[in-house]
Amino acid sequence: MTQMVKSEFAKKVLIPLLVLSLLAAMVGVLVKTDFVRAEEAPQLPSFDIPALTSEHQSSSLPNVIVVATGGTLAGKARNDDPTNFQNYAAGTFLMADLVAQLPNKGKIADVSTYQFGNKGSGGYTIKELYDLSLAVDAALEIYDSAVVTTGTDTMEEIAYFLDLTVRSEKPVVVTGAMRPWDVIGTDGPANLYQAIKVAGSAKTKWFGTVVMLNDTIYAAREVTKTNAHRNDTFDAPMFGALGYVDDPAVRIYRAPARALKAGTAEWASPFDLTTISKDSLPMVEIVYNYQEASGGAIRGLVEDGAKGIVTAGTGAGGISSKLGAARTKAISENGVVFVSTTRTGSGSVYDGGTGNVIGGDNLNAAHARMMLLLSLAFTNDVSKIRDWFTTFGTQDVEISVDANTVLSTSVEEVIAEPVVIEPTPEVEIPVATDAPTEPVTVEPTPEAAPVTP
Repeated sequence: MTQMVKSEFAKKVLIPLLVLSLLAAMVGVLVKTDFVRAEEAPQLPSFDIPALTSEHQSSSLPNVIVVATGGTLAGKARNDDPTNFQNYAAGTFLMADLVAQLPNKGKIADVSTYQFGNKGSGGYTIKELYDLSLAVDAALEIYDSAVVTTGTDTMEEIAYFLDLTVRSEKPVVVTGAMRPWDVIGTDGPANLYQAIKVAGSAKTKWFGTVVMLNDTIYAAREVTKTNAHRNDTFDAPMFGALGYVDDPAVRIYRAPARALKAGTAEWASPFDLTTISKDSLPMVEIVYNYQEASGGAIRGLVEDGAKGIVTAGTGAGGISSKLGAARTKAISENGVVFVSTTRTGSGSVYDGGTGNVIGGDNLNAAHARMMLLLSLAFTNDVSKIRDWFTTFGTQDVEISVDANTVLSTSVEEVIAEPVVIEPTPEVEIPVATDAPTEPVTVEPTPEAAPVTP
């Protein structure tokens, strides 16, 4: 009888307790999987950032540090031939030596240097970019602003990574060159000098990271390389420049949407690298759509371990039926997160609001990859990733008017009779969805030019 009572007690009390403990352990694992980076203090790298000299501390000029990573700007022509414009060794000269050669830099700033690395931009890993971003923030704890020199091949990706991760509101200006330092007609010295001028002016404070080459300033989110060789290769196809550098002026004619949130919590990026380990950065890839593209690229990347994939689609993000089928399978069987962008070079891909396919707005594929990579490093929640893409990633301008503000025209008009306006026929705008669909061609309706801030 006693054994039966004990057995019944075990069934009614111990077994439920065991089940509850197992459930608690499972929840703990799930929470840890999604938020381990925020709960555990990662081992962060340290950087030997030079201290301000006594002369710089007493000077009235701004303190600018040049964080060097190499690239063509620090390149040396092969065979010491000053006409070897395309045949050179990137990342050869040290930045301290290059800055020392700049004439009259004492007119614009007190300049120091930090040699982070010295190689082509395409040679840097994502983990190294993690270190670079932390190095820039460490430098900005001491200096008023920073110039980051990189190669131009992947400059837009490096600049956008910095834009998404650097915590400081101080100016960060990325620059480089299309010709090595020691050839005739090199653009390296002028770009370096002008970037220091932009950084020292403090006119891009709260802008996030900007890119400056060829005397033109661009937002890192919007800029792209458009030509393999020309000095004026960088452009922002949909938006244009933020401003220009002349002698002696730095002129800003447009501010990025992010600057409207200066001084508020909403300005800060959601991606604080000090809360995660560099080992948390996932594999995220890009797939390019074309006529009758097969699904092999998606299948192969998923097999390799990709957690996210950006599709560069035709038109407004369209992909082939085979790519669509492979995408659907990758989502259902592997939980891969996709971002839909256009291969056209400009234009928006709107978000459908649900599922594992997120609209990339007007980010190009390279930029969207950085955004998705960082998002997946911080969360597994697709709805949260979608929220980041449609807010911080989209950066559209919203002007709020409180209830006490009255907006009116300068001249009051009295309308005797109501005016009837025929509604404009609505045009269905394609959005990013999970379903494998063929791209929809929509004839654009003429619009007035957008007003930029």
